[in-house]
Formats: sequence, C-alpha cells, structure tokens
Amino acid sequence: MTTAHSPTGPLFISPYIEFVAENFNQLVARLVEHILITAETVLIAVPIAVGLGVLITYNDRAATAVLWLAGIAMTIPSLAAFGLLVPFLGIGSDPVVFTLILYSQLPVIRNTYVGLTGVEEAMKEAGRGLGMTRRQRLRRIQIPMALPIILAGVRNAVVIVVGVAAVGAYIGAGGLGEFIFNGIRQGDSVMIVVATIVVSLLALAADYGIATVEQLLRIRNGEEVEQRVSTQLIERAI
Repeated sequence: MTTAHSPTGPLFISPYIEFVAENFNQLVARLVEHILITAETVLIAVPIAVGLGVLITYNDRAATAVLWLAGIAMTIPSLAAFGLLVPFLGIGSDPVVFTLILYSQLPVIRNTYVGLTGVEEAMKEAGRGLGMTRRQRLRRIQIPMALPIILAGVRNAVVIVVGVAAVGAYIGAGGLGEFIFNGIRQGDSVMIVVATIVVSLLALAADYGIATVEQLLRIRNGEEVEQRVSTQLIERAI
C-alpha cells in the first residue's frame, strides 16, 4: 500500500486517480472480501428473518416482542458488539458476520410481517372460498403478494450490512474498511475518500439491483395471484 497522499496537484482529482491506479489490485481484493462478508451475512440472515416474520403473523404478542428485540439489537454500537463477541468467536470475520446478522433482522422481519398481514382481506377470503388451508393461503396468496415488500426489507438490510461491514476491518475482518482505518492511521485523506466512495458505490449498486427486482415482482406477482384466484373462483362457480 502506498504512503500518505494529499489531494494536491495540477488537478484536484488526480491524486485519487493515482491512488486507484497504484492500488487497483488491493482495492479489488478488499472489494471482493467486502462482497463475500455481505453475501454470507445476507444468506444466513434473510431466511432466519423471513421465517420469524412468517411465524409472528400467528400471534400479535409474539410479533410485538420479536420486533422489539430486533430493534434493540440494532441499537447496539457495532464496535461494542464486536468487542463482546471477540472472546467467544475470535478476531476476524466471524464476530462481524454474527453482528451483521443481528443488524439485518429488523428490516426483514418487519417487512415480512407487514407484507403478509397487509394482504387484502378479499384475497384471503377468496382463498378460504376455494377451500385453502391457512398454510396454503400463506404459500399461494400471501407470500407471492408480499414478496416485493419483503424484498424492500432485504434491500434495507443489505445497505446496512455493506456500510457496517466496513467497521469490521477494525478487528481484522478485511474488506474496504482496511483502507479507511489505514488512511486514518496514516493521515491519508485520499485513501479514506477513495475507500468510502467504493463502499458507497457498492451500497448503491446493491440497492438499485434489489429495487429493480422488487419493482418487477410488485407488478408481476400481484397480477398473477389475482388472476389465478379469479380463474379458480370462476371455475368453481361453473
């Protein structure tokens, strides 16, 4: 890694371009680490959160308790959480991933719960009219119609994970945060700015990608479910 840089020169932007050119391979390596930490977290956190979101639709008290606990988890400062987990999980990515899983729960659980309970009562009644059990209504009507809202929660969770994962470099988890902390230690503002921009671009790219899928599902799934239920009702009436 190069020595300290400062944003001076014939063009203000030239030190940043120079830094990227000199450290391109390391930037790519840290970016891949950052993506892997994010992917590992999301792959573990989302099934847990969606499962909890589905379960709490059966009990309002459980919903209140689970959402409250998930909210409490998000208030714990990341460095404090890392410090508490290091004696048990050691230095590296494990305590970071564990903490990020906790941080990911609230947006996904909340959106799953809101999405499932917010399905129009008329659609649920139509399912009952077709003789569907509660589990069948959940699988065939509620989840498909709630999927865009669930994805919106996943989208929020991913953006949170991408941002907080940078702090994980403080305990040796790797990722783009290494450049940020090295820049702070060396007083290198260029290193800090470049790494921060890359983290921000990664978060924006993830947000845009999931938002696009969410919009497509919002249009397609709602129409498909309504059409399928209507067709079954007509066939039953005939």
